[in-house]
This record gives sequence, C-alpha cells and structure tokens, in this order.
Amino acid sequence: MQPDVSRAAIPAAPILVLVPASVASPRAPDVAPTPDGDPTVLGLGLMRRTAIAARRAGCGQIFLLTRDHAAPPGIVTISNWSQLAAAPMPSQAAPLLIAPAAILSETNWLERLAETRIEPAAWAAIPQRIVMLAAEAVPDALAALHAEGGAYDFTAVEDRLSRRFGPPAAIPAGIDPMVVMTSVDVRVAERRLLRSLVKDTDGFMARHVERPISLQIVRRLASTAVTPNQITIASAAIGLFGAPFFLSEFWPWQTVGALLFLTHSIVDGCDGELARLKFQESRWGGVLDFWGDNVVHIVTFACMAAGWSLSVAALWPLLLGAAAALGNLGSAAFVHWRLMRIKDDSGPLFTSVSKAPDNRLARLLDAASRRDFIYLVLILALFGKSNWFLLLAALGAPIFFILLVFLALRERRPNISTRPSA
Repeated sequence: MQPDVSRAAIPAAPILVLVPASVASPRAPDVAPTPDGDPTVLGLGLMRRTAIAARRAGCGQIFLLTRDHAAPPGIVTISNWSQLAAAPMPSQAAPLLIAPAAILSETNWLERLAETRIEPAAWAAIPQRIVMLAAEAVPDALAALHAEGGAYDFTAVEDRLSRRFGPPAAIPAGIDPMVVMTSVDVRVAERRLLRSLVKDTDGFMARHVERPISLQIVRRLASTAVTPNQITIASAAIGLFGAPFFLSEFWPWQTVGALLFLTHSIVDGCDGELARLKFQESRWGGVLDFWGDNVVHIVTFACMAAGWSLSVAALWPLLLGAAAALGNLGSAAFVHWRLMRIKDDSGPLFTSVSKAPDNRLARLLDAASRRDFIYLVLILALFGKSNWFLLLAALGAPIFFILLVFLALRERRPNISTRPSA
C-alpha cells in the first residue's frame, strides 16, 4: 500500500526545478512562444508565470534544467543536476519540487503544495505533472538524477526516482496542475485561468451577465500592452460621460445614461481581472479603482437630482441627491480609512466592508455594496423614471453609512465571553 501525504507547515520554503516535459512528447509547433521560446498563455510565458506564481506561493529558489535555453527573469539556469547540488541552498533543509517547464502554474495549488508534508515518504507525485521530494531525500535524489548521463526530461526524472525510492506517495486532492503542450491545451489553460478570476462575492447579475462579458474583454486585452490602471481610467470616464444623460426627463436619454452606467460597471471588472491574471496588482491601482467607482456613483446621483429638480422646478430633489451623495462619500471614506489604508500590497485592496466578513451584518452590507442595483436603474430609465432610484439611494446610503459605523464599533467591543471572571 502506498503511503499518503498530508498538508502541514513545512520547515523551509520549497525549491522548484523546471525540466522539459518529455523528449518523446515535444511541444507541438502550434503553441505560440515568447522570443525566448517560452509558450505564451494570456499574455505571459509559462515559465515567467511560474516564476511569479511560485514566489507568491512561498517557493524559494527556482531553477530551469536546460542545455540550450536561457531562463526568464526570476529563474536560474542549470545545465545538470550536479549544479543544483552545488548551488547555495537555504541553511535549513528544504523540499524539492520538480515540474515540467510547460506547467501552468497557479498560486492557489502551488500554495497548497508548499504546505504539503512528505515525511515519512521520500517522494510524492502526480504522474507527468509534478514531483515533490522530502528534504531528507533530496541529496540521494540529486545523485540518482545526475548519474548515468543525467535525467533531462520529466519522464526520465520519474523513472529514476521510482528506481531509487519505489512508488511515489499520492499528493492530496485539490492540487491539480496541467501541462500545456498543444494549442488545444492553450485554450483549456485560458479557460481555466479565466474561471479562476470569478469571485465568490459576485452578485447574481455580476456572475451571470457582467463577468462573462468582462472575461472575454480581458482575454483579448491580455496579450496587449494595456494596463489595469488604464482600464480603470477608461471605466470611470465611461461612467462620468453617462451621468449627464440623467439630467433629462425623457426615457431615451435616461436609457442611454443607464446603458453607459452598466458599461462602466462591466469595464470596471476588467481592471482587477487583468491585474490578477498578469500579476500586476498594486496599491495605487486598488485605490484608483475604489475611488473611481465611487466618484461615478456620486456624480450620477448628483445628475439624477439636478435633472429631477429641473423637471419639477423645485429644490427638494437636490436634498435627496445630497443625502445619496454624502452617504456614499461617507461610506467610501470610512471603508478606505478603516480597512484599506492599513493594507499592504499583497492581495486585493478592497474585499469587504468589515474586518470580519463572516459576520451576519457584514455579509448583509457586502451584499448591499454590490452593483446589481444598476439593473434597477436601467429598468426605471426605460420608463423615464430613473429619478425614482434616487429616493432609494437617499434613504439607503445614509443608513448604510450608519450601519458601517455601528459594525466597526461592535467589532472593537471586547467579547464578553472572553473577559476574565472576577
């Protein structure tokens, strides 16, 4: 019976070595390469994607075993296994990961693999996709891989390790890498990467209407020089251009404004998707995205109020607009001050309105902050009644702000059950 492995903290960051997939199965000529021969998927070469994803997943050194290719930035080239044995290593023994150079590296499964404990097994594997060696077994494994002229493709690596250590242990379920060898594999890899961009927090309409459109836009932008911040600016410009259409009381103009508002929302999803896809997240980008979105909402509320005021020749709609705009501004400023300003550059800057998103009230407020309300604006605009939405916003935005403050105060309050007894 083969030993199994479990997930747990490991003593040192694993070392990753990339090798050719197989001499018997060379990369098909229909896979588009980068200038250095690295196959490209959604704007990034596979090895370049591996270098970034592996670093983010906690891997230490990354090597490429090759005799005739230069490694992309972040990867060290070695021509044989003895060079790896002689390379400077961490002071603490580290596990060794071996993968085909054409593997599709994703941070989620790499993180799970980096947390996997091999002992007491010497090695574990997913055949033809990934090998993991326990730290104690690395010296013997490197000697076996270097002997008899060396192992220079992934099939040879697995054969050598099987002869040296016997059958591999199974790697836990949920770690499911793929190797990209043909144009069919490229399309599968693209769909896989795009699916990973869908958020669990997406609202119903965002998941079923906006996200499918934005993902196709990103798929086409990934191979261009367009940056996430440029998309953010374009999205805000579309939303601001659509706001003045709500000054009119006629349904055709209001409908144009609502459609531009919806377009802004769809394009606004593209910046974060592209940033995650190409590892271009930044603090500045997160701030720009957050405030660009809120500025569009505030200007839209202001135009709705002004248009309603002009149509009824009265000032009271301006009070509704002020309540909606100030409530929105207060909520955005509070969330930025309390949650976003203290975050570092790792991960998304805005994920929830609360430090404890599993709280029932926090889940309710997070749901209310999603943009499914845009479809109500569109429906009302078709009847020339988009200003009716201003009534909801004038009431809902201040209440939302008050609940945010209440939630923050409740989160600061010590848990009564954890107080020491007298």
